[in-house]
Amino acid sequence: MDLSSPSPWHGALVDGDTTAFRVWAPDADQLGLVLDPNDAPHPMNDVGNGYFELTDVPVGSGTRYKISLDDTGPFPDPASRFQPKGVHGPSEVVAPTAYPWSDDNWTGIDRAGLVFYELHVGTFTGPGTFKAVQERLSYLQTLGVTALQLMPVHDFPGRWNWGYDPAALFAPSRAYGSPDALRRLVDAAHQAGLAVFLDVIYNHLGPDGAYTNAFAPFLTDKYGTPWGPAINLDDEGSEGVRRFFIDNALHWLREYHLDGLRLDATHALHDESDPHFLAELSTAVDEHVDGFRRHLIAEDHRNLNRLVQPQDADGYGLDGVWSDDLHHQCRVFTAGDEDGYYRDFQDTTAEDIATTLNDGWFFRGEYSAYLDEERGTDPGPVDRDQCVVFIQNHDQVGNRALGDRLTDSVALPTYRALSTLLCVTEELPLLFMGQEWAAASPFQFFTDHNDEIGPTVSEGRKEEFSGFSDFAGDFPDPQDPASFQRSVLDWDEPRRPPHDGILALYRDLLALRPEVTNAQRDTGEGLTAAAPTDSTLRIDRPPYRAVLNLAGTADMALPPKAPVLLHTEQGGYTSDPNPPGFTDDAVSFVRPGAVIVRTD
Repeated sequence: MDLSSPSPWHGALVDGDTTAFRVWAPDADQLGLVLDPNDAPHPMNDVGNGYFELTDVPVGSGTRYKISLDDTGPFPDPASRFQPKGVHGPSEVVAPTAYPWSDDNWTGIDRAGLVFYELHVGTFTGPGTFKAVQERLSYLQTLGVTALQLMPVHDFPGRWNWGYDPAALFAPSRAYGSPDALRRLVDAAHQAGLAVFLDVIYNHLGPDGAYTNAFAPFLTDKYGTPWGPAINLDDEGSEGVRRFFIDNALHWLREYHLDGLRLDATHALHDESDPHFLAELSTAVDEHVDGFRRHLIAEDHRNLNRLVQPQDADGYGLDGVWSDDLHHQCRVFTAGDEDGYYRDFQDTTAEDIATTLNDGWFFRGEYSAYLDEERGTDPGPVDRDQCVVFIQNHDQVGNRALGDRLTDSVALPTYRALSTLLCVTEELPLLFMGQEWAAASPFQFFTDHNDEIGPTVSEGRKEEFSGFSDFAGDFPDPQDPASFQRSVLDWDEPRRPPHDGILALYRDLLALRPEVTNAQRDTGEGLTAAAPTDSTLRIDRPPYRAVLNLAGTADMALPPKAPVLLHTEQGGYTSDPNPPGFTDDAVSFVRPGAVIVRTD
């Protein structure tokens, strides 16, 4: 077996009328393919390097099977392409090349043009399926976002889950639809001019249904993580582990035509080897994924510039990284949050927010009281459009005890100002589903684990928030089906006040971004932010200037006779307008808000 080949290394691989089955199990003596539970397993051949293989098996797409491991099992295939009966059931053979793609003309989206829309497939719509997301693509296209950011869709235990309890890492969840239903969603998104990104989990395995570690040494006690032992990226047997996860990334990008991956919590990928796993992953994607532009985006709280630096500059070569600082600053400044990681931002000023907008992140080596260590590196080598920023995301909403949204903590005038700030950044903005209409539905933490694991999850959730003064007492049990049901978006809301006005504002704000992006590409002139007063921001991004007041009243200068493109107190954005006063060269805010003028 040629391990340097770009071909898939794991799972059931269809070739015409036959299928090859390949599993990595370096400590096993014998593996067997189980096609009929009433028959003896078909012995698989040891082909070296810990791999077992059985080729030219006369079965095709739709065939269900399991794998026996020495005298145990049979188990689902660790690289199963589909688990139609759930994560403990039989695996199903899937022929990826059988799908009739229609996106040959899709060229992808340049990084600077990305505007992310993060969604959870199960709660984005009532049906909670890939098909139901596909039916909302025209809405997302009109909104002005350019990239869907799907929360993890690999299969998980139970009926619903955020997706961060990974079990079947190669298999789209049967709760959302078939593998081809996901392909149809991506295909239709490309026809609508929308990219599709997927959140993938390479830092831990879920507590139930993750049979991967039964076959090979996927975990190591060398390091600890919030979920237990770390993924084995540099201990004995790690070469095969790394290959498995790289194969997984290539699988999603090639077999589903995805535009990029969000790599969950890369700060929890412990690897002291050279090259680092992330660099190896980046190289593999560059070498083995053809066609349109792909992007690898890290979620990482370290403000680590090495993540996005080129490999010839000792970096890992990723395309972007989530930057938390702007979110934390905005919440502290406007909502007064003070527990947990917000402690590090208690002294946030408008000038600090301007610094983050100018540089991509704020902490660059200062002491973090929350972490009890220094946090961050110099953002100087980082392009601002390598940073993904947000005022809400699934973590920052869902990891609040009640799953409450920003609009539960700040008044709508302030929310409109913060929304303007997000949409005018040079950094890449990310919206969390429903924020564009100030959705009233929470996004709560929900699971559907079995009776053994479920109570542990519930107790762990209580313990997690025991130190947060605002969350003392009862809060939603993640195992209660109501926690899931409450989190489903209400699609009647955007047609009613005040939600319709917020939606109109987001559409108008996002409609301005393409001109700004194109102008910067032509002139090289980027964003400049400043804080004229303790509560105000001035953001210049030619050909526009945005002035924002985040608290109280304020008077701000404007370029003389500059045309006003929009202000957040316009009648179309609120049913309770309190418009600012304008002169030829100034604006007077009577409450928080924003104004955008044209400067060319």
